[in-house]
Amino acid sequence: MRRLALSATIILSFGLTGLAAAQQTSPGGGIRYRWVDGSGLPHYSDSLTVDALKYGYDVINSNGTVTQHVQKQLSPTERAAAQKQADEAAAQQRAVNQKKTHDLQLLNTYPDENALKDEQQQVLQNLDEQMNTTRANLHTQDSALTDLLNRAADEERQKKPVPKFLVDQIGTQRNVVANERDLLEREKANRADMLQQQAQELQHFRDLKAAEKADRGY
Repeated sequence: MRRLALSATIILSFGLTGLAAAQQTSPGGGIRYRWVDGSGLPHYSDSLTVDALKYGYDVINSNGTVTQHVQKQLSPTERAAAQKQADEAAAQQRAVNQKKTHDLQLLNTYPDENALKDEQQQVLQNLDEQMNTTRANLHTQDSALTDLLNRAADEERQKKPVPKFLVDQIGTQRNVVANERDLLEREKANRADMLQQQAQELQHFRDLKAAEKADRGY
């Protein structure tokens, strides 16, 4: 009786944690599995159980060392949420990497501020040339529409019906002129956006150069 009482006292004194630690390895010195249930209590087993798969588990070798951690099984909703979180984190990291690459290219491409300004001015000149071409096309198409309208007016002054082919030509030409006007407006808006982007890029370049100078200390 004294031995049984003593054994019970020792077990109680160690508690659940001590008992679990004593069972970390199987009698044969093989691999064991440890997991924590929903109440926070640790469990050990020589084989995987449903609960181990449910909550996730650690693989413990014969030395009591954790050699692998396996995440718990996720529900479809949890998997979708985890995937979304992983995708967002990956997107953020890509954005950071792209910014670093862009900054490095900016510094390596332009030795100073004037070089960047020259490049920006060339871009604006190209846009201006495109707009001049569009303006010329618009003028040509507008003149063609005016000629068609004058022909229709001549028919009406002579009390004649405007021929259908002429009416169709006028409708088609109106669309051509409208498209050219829309294109010119888009090109103007694009140039305005480019000016804003260039101003931001120039300021960013100045900030990078200032940081680079600060890092060098001179």
